[in-house]
Amino acid sequence: MNKRDLLLTGAAIIGGFWLYQFGQKSRESTSLDSAIALDTVDLTKATKKYQIMKTEDEWKQVLTPEQFKVLRKHGTERSFSSPLDKEYGKGAYNCAGCDLPLFTSDTKFNSRTGWPSFFAPIEGAIATTTDTSLFMKRVEVHCSRCGGHLGHVFDDGPKPTGQRYCMNGVSLKFIPA
Repeated sequence: MNKRDLLLTGAAIIGGFWLYQFGQKSRESTSLDSAIALDTVDLTKATKKYQIMKTEDEWKQVLTPEQFKVLRKHGTERSFSSPLDKEYGKGAYNCAGCDLPLFTSDTKFNSRTGWPSFFAPIEGAIATTTDTSLFMKRVEVHCSRCGGHLGHVFDDGPKPTGQRYCMNGVSLKFIPA
């Protein structure tokens, strides 16, 4: 075996190990940081954690196919596809799955990402988990009442929180004030 083959084999072994170790989707509970108190829920044990629990068939009866894909299967809508991204009227943004108020229009801002973004949720409205899919670590945001996947939160938002709650518009329902 020549030096090149040895290096390629070693790289393949290390790469395979890395993919095995870090490529699995993890659902560990986490909180963003101590500055913002978030309710955390371990979704792997969610069967008794949410007020609203439904079977997949029951969710499919009340959600559109795209809402089901995002809220129940942790999908992501295409950026710039939601009319809620450019909605700036006064009102509340509720969970499309259970109608729980999640965000107010006072906390919405234009993040230029193509998804509705907020710098703070309504207190007690969300739960978070760690998402390690796609070879990165992100904080996933869920509705605290039904467990529906809403989006992710990042530490690059505006003051006063410095947080950017980047939400899928299809997971939200705007209720004008």
